[in-house]
Amino acid sequence: MELTIDNLSKTYSNGINALQDVSLTIEKGMFGLLGPNGAGKSTLMRTLATLQEADHGAVTLGNIDVLNEKNEVRKILGYLPQQFGVYPKISAEVLLNHLAVLKGITNKGERKEIVHVLLHKTNLYHARKQNLKGYSGGMKQRFGIAQALLNNPKLLIVDEPTAGLDPSERNRFYNLLSEIGENTIVILSTHIVEDVKELCEHMAIINQGQVVLKGKPLELIDQIEGKIYQKTIHKNELDVYKREYRVIHEKLFLGKPVIQVMSDIELDNGFTSVKAGLEDVYFTQINNLN
Repeated sequence: MELTIDNLSKTYSNGINALQDVSLTIEKGMFGLLGPNGAGKSTLMRTLATLQEADHGAVTLGNIDVLNEKNEVRKILGYLPQQFGVYPKISAEVLLNHLAVLKGITNKGERKEIVHVLLHKTNLYHARKQNLKGYSGGMKQRFGIAQALLNNPKLLIVDEPTAGLDPSERNRFYNLLSEIGENTIVILSTHIVEDVKELCEHMAIINQGQVVLKGKPLELIDQIEGKIYQKTIHKNELDVYKREYRVIHEKLFLGKPVIQVMSDIELDNGFTSVKAGLEDVYFTQINNLN
């Protein structure tokens, strides 16, 4: 099964062009959608999840018209939004069972088996009797994935799933998503570059509602290898360097600005060549439009 997005556009009533002719083809496995806050990622995810309308364009999932056959999509869709609520005074087992009923799993025996399998898969079985208010951020995210998997989805959408998680919880989440991605189309929408680098064989970068780059992360890194340079400068020199060089990123190290520059020719003048990474790919594209 394949997800095809063709010239999808959305403009809000306040005039913001959230999506501008977005076209992507996404196959089974992990697909990373990178972009800064406000880039249009969540608008695209909500549209694919049948939660809002597009102005024009087309989306197909296999032989299903996503924009016009919403109920058919929902039968095979799993969705973990950026923010989701839980009933704090209900246990994970009880709430998951209730959500399974809402998703049409009416056979009690079948439902019990599915709930227990998902609690094991998300490493929550030991805490299944615990009220959700006592769950950590990572445990709540894993519960979110469990509810998204209740109907054995063919398309799983996760929007900013690791924001706020500590490193150990984040790694657990990585492993879980990787396992799911072996048999499912998984779209990971995030602004955290490391998430895509760790998980996804294919990716796209979206900024200001436009897809500005798509491809395989390792191949995209190879395209800029040997072109990234770094230099520590004085604060009052930053504007000068921005005029003379293509500065893709700046940060502070020990209180001093460190700039990273992309150049097709070898740079001296105190610049040091550094190994390219996916973060550099990201900044070259984001800073093209900013």
